[in-house]
Amino acid sequence: MTGIRLHAPAPGWAIDADVVVVGSGVAGLTAALRCTAAGLSTVVVTKARLDDGSTRWAQGGIAAALGEGDTPEQHLDDTLVAGAGLCDERAVRALVTEGPDAVRRLIATGADFDKTSDGEIALTREGGHHRRRIAHAGGDATGAEISRALVEAIRDRGVRTIEHALVLDLLTDAGGRTAGVTLHVMGEGQHDGVGAVHAPAVVLATGGMGQVFSATTNPGVSTGDGVALALRAGAEVSDLEFVQFHPTVLFLGAGSEGQQPLVSEAVRGEGAHLVDADGVRFMLGQHELAELAPRDIVAKAITRRMQEQGAEHMYLDARHFGAEMWAERFPTILAACRAHGIDPVTEPIPVAPAAHYASGGVRTDLSGRTTVPGLYACGEVACTGVHGANRLASNSLLEGLVFAERIVEDVVARAPGRGPAVPVEHPAPVVLPLLDPGARRRIQRTMTLGAGVLRSAASLRTASGELDALHIPPVPGEADDRKCAEPGVESWETTNLLAVARLLVAAASRREETRGCHWREDHPDRDDARWRRHLVVHLTPERTLDVRTTGTPDFPPTVDAPREP
Repeated sequence: MTGIRLHAPAPGWAIDADVVVVGSGVAGLTAALRCTAAGLSTVVVTKARLDDGSTRWAQGGIAAALGEGDTPEQHLDDTLVAGAGLCDERAVRALVTEGPDAVRRLIATGADFDKTSDGEIALTREGGHHRRRIAHAGGDATGAEISRALVEAIRDRGVRTIEHALVLDLLTDAGGRTAGVTLHVMGEGQHDGVGAVHAPAVVLATGGMGQVFSATTNPGVSTGDGVALALRAGAEVSDLEFVQFHPTVLFLGAGSEGQQPLVSEAVRGEGAHLVDADGVRFMLGQHELAELAPRDIVAKAITRRMQEQGAEHMYLDARHFGAEMWAERFPTILAACRAHGIDPVTEPIPVAPAAHYASGGVRTDLSGRTTVPGLYACGEVACTGVHGANRLASNSLLEGLVFAERIVEDVVARAPGRGPAVPVEHPAPVVLPLLDPGARRRIQRTMTLGAGVLRSAASLRTASGELDALHIPPVPGEADDRKCAEPGVESWETTNLLAVARLLVAAASRREETRGCHWREDHPDRDDARWRRHLVVHLTPERTLDVRTTGTPDFPPTVDAPREP
């Protein structure tokens, strides 16, 4: 344990549970439903409303070997290729073999996927997949349908939920085991102010950290809170340098910031072409799958073409779909484009890469256990080893399902001997100064310029210096955005963003190669001899980042001997 805590008032109320799940996307709600079904007292804590996480925004679908002729082995092969040598094959094998049944259980929970004329699940292709294995719902509204079904199930089963609540820090008992979390509930919640949920098991399912960049597909709640909490609790974080930039995000102008509309990879899966301003298909010859190459390859190709031509964006041309296909297959994207003055039925869509998904996160084993006893992680906040250096399209929803279920198996198996959680105060807590919310845009712009799609030693050094300037305690009497802010949601979020930004830059600086979605201009080649291994980071009690390299591509064990898959 680091003893580091966010500056916050002492909890004014507390409730007890067997398990607290932080986050309400596919991973969190699946974990909560399974824990409840197993008879465990479960509390779900979520930052906004139950359906406001990243799952709701997922367009393309969920990947699983459900189609005729497809097999888990083929899905495994595609995943390993996309992961560029850094996937944990055991984790991938668990994903692809357990995935089909996990999807069927999701359907049994109430999720309604699109069907073919003969009643089978309709499947499409996305980048990196050699087969049609992406199940989708509502055309391009898969995440919204999954979220609807899980939220409805949570409410039907009476699972206790605390909405509009930002989790702050992990509580521990006298032995250093997890004992719950502190959280701040905003005015619309069931409680007001800072409180606590005492529980011997905590499941982090807080999603991503896309808001660390200026432009992202992530919703505003994705501020890296789970990774930051885990860091302060002493957990290890890995592979955070591998941030996937989605190749085709609707370009709204050079100065656009915040959440940007996504143009799903499924549009390319159905036959759309990437072209430049002259209509040239520049992905031909770049990869055997052309526009359906893995995302890192497509994002790099778009960025390279933009640099060559001095352009701010490229185009996605799907005019040949026709009005009927656009309306039936991609109604959400069609509406988003038209809302911004673009009609994809009659004109190409301007697109550019934007931050989309964190392939790394809080390091776990195959049961979702982190390096802090009693603390679990699943979904985008976790690093299970499934994604390696680059997530294969539509594996994220499946990972959330499969590893949430694996966590529940472990929680249930250990529940009889755990007993109630009895939190104790750290003997010498370090209260972390809070950043003024005004520093948020500075962090985002620093990260976009220095640690975006293209990186170099120089850009990362500049970014590191600017972030360190925010991290260093302010000089007494000096007025700038380093001043210690008052506790509140915006200052807590900004402080969390700085934590994950510093970690990402530290890892990206250390990894002197190009691999997956980590692109170093000054080290353009993949270097398996030196870098086919992971970077593992933890926070010291002195608030410094300790970065070490694993000796092999395999992760070392977490807190307990891993259970067999």
